[in-house]
Amino acid sequence: MSYCPSLFQFQRRITREVRVGDPSRGGVTIGGQHPVVVQSMITCDTMDTAACVRETLDLVKVGCQIVRITAPTVKDAANLQNIVAELRARDCWVPIVADIHFKPEAAMEAVKWVEKIRVNPGNYADKKKFAVKEYTDEVYAAEVAKMEEAFAPLVLECRRLGRALRIGTNHGSLSDRIMNRWGDTPAGMVESALEFARVCRKHDFHDFVFSMKASNPKVMIECYRLLVDRLASLGPDWNYPIHLGVTEAGEGEDGRIKSAIGIGSLLCDGLGDTIRVSLTEDSPREIPVCRDLLAQIPQLTEARTAISSHRSPPAWDPFHFSRRESAVANLGDVSCGGENVVRVIVTQAAFDKVAAKIPAKADVRPEGIYEDLNVLELDPRSPLTPDTLPCDTQLVTVRDEIDLPAITAFRLLAIRLREAGRRNPILLKDCLAFDDVPLTPDTALLRASVVIGSLLADGLGDAILVRGESGAGQSLRLAFNILQAAGCRSFKTDYVACPSCGRTLFNLQTVTARIKARTEHLKGVKIAIMGCIVNGPGEMADADFGYVGGAPGKINLYVGKTAVKFNIPETEAVERLVDLIREHGKWVEPETSAVLPTGPS
Repeated sequence: MSYCPSLFQFQRRITREVRVGDPSRGGVTIGGQHPVVVQSMITCDTMDTAACVRETLDLVKVGCQIVRITAPTVKDAANLQNIVAELRARDCWVPIVADIHFKPEAAMEAVKWVEKIRVNPGNYADKKKFAVKEYTDEVYAAEVAKMEEAFAPLVLECRRLGRALRIGTNHGSLSDRIMNRWGDTPAGMVESALEFARVCRKHDFHDFVFSMKASNPKVMIECYRLLVDRLASLGPDWNYPIHLGVTEAGEGEDGRIKSAIGIGSLLCDGLGDTIRVSLTEDSPREIPVCRDLLAQIPQLTEARTAISSHRSPPAWDPFHFSRRESAVANLGDVSCGGENVVRVIVTQAAFDKVAAKIPAKADVRPEGIYEDLNVLELDPRSPLTPDTLPCDTQLVTVRDEIDLPAITAFRLLAIRLREAGRRNPILLKDCLAFDDVPLTPDTALLRASVVIGSLLADGLGDAILVRGESGAGQSLRLAFNILQAAGCRSFKTDYVACPSCGRTLFNLQTVTARIKARTEHLKGVKIAIMGCIVNGPGEMADADFGYVGGAPGKINLYVGKTAVKFNIPETEAVERLVDLIREHGKWVEPETSAVLPTGPS
């Protein structure tokens, strides 16, 4: 395994440096020993120069270091000249990135004016019509050659002008050629990006970074791990920097949890040189989340006990998600382990505070009390013996106060269990020690999401206990929300919502709120809310239903990746979405709310 130098000791991946703009005048350097760079994207129409300047300045004011602006047409790309000129006249030198999708000619215009270009290999000079066909090696090679013919001029111009480039693949947004040969898989995403990287290298251009975004944190984590592993296998000079992000993460707690799972777990493994937290909120709200997330990584990876020399292979496949096989433990009213869903455990103190407030039909409820379960607490720094662990049906966890980060400790516990030939179910904890001062809710959310989400993405864990959040009700809800975001349980509607940008054809925040008000009781249903066709049928990937901007004031509705209703007036579209869900047998009438109250506890 070469995606990560050590599963147990933090070590940042060594990359080459990529300069974006002039570092002496507000530019940044990505990679090397430089701090992780924080970026975001403005949401207004690219032709509205004043609005673009205003939103960019708002982002810079809260600490954004790179600002991305969409350039869907040559006309939009040309207006980047005016936007950049006005920013520089105001002594704002933040690097600007042009976001390009379908039009190489727009990229060739934009590269004249901005410091960096982002291209999506799935739809830049390549076919994406979801056509099913067999590609012979000759036909495949011919299409790669056509792609190179369209992409090489941009590479050469970037090299001539000193621009940087991001090769950004998105899950569900791959070309037909890649989809038919590789499928909509992490391997396909990696190969798509490498095809474009080979063109860059062929022309001796190296100022580029990779990204591998997905709305599913587990898929996103697998993609980045596989990419870094492939780069390492190609040679030491393939050490290009990595941009991290969970695309279409959504809003509020859910968006922050998804981003923390995907971005945070990779940062803890030493990967990532620049990040964006994509929220369906005003862009400046993304930056504090980025900063707060980055601030947690040293706290979650620091250990005085060095165990990087531990040589046992991991007890999981880091490139293909598979839940660890475990025996079944009886928790009283429920069981955990085996084929059971991951259970939510609380302390007795937390249970005493929330028990009387939980409605009879609530999905969010404790499934075990820690003190009643006779959980065996182990120190994974030492091998397990038959005397230590006599049977497989004992629920086990890591003992508190050991000098290891929680992620490291639970990974090592899984390895120790395998070495001992044991299949005991594991109870994950978000922390192994407590600070003198209780964590703020925002910090507790990020830490629990990174720690538990990272381990769940490894396939570890049969039950979870969140203790860093001091509020009893909040900690219970947080535990269930982490399981939902990690794809381990579904107790509420799941939303895939893209952040706004200049391509968006409706107000994403308003429409998302309207759709949630009508559908948030539909447990197990995934709904994608996409502002335009670029982020439409492909990038909503595994959603059941999609609400996609088709034209100004018009909405297209999807079932999976298939558009089934076209040009619906926006004023009617939410109710038509409800009708579509009803037609497919997934609609139920809402009942009286059966969720835990959100007040203090």
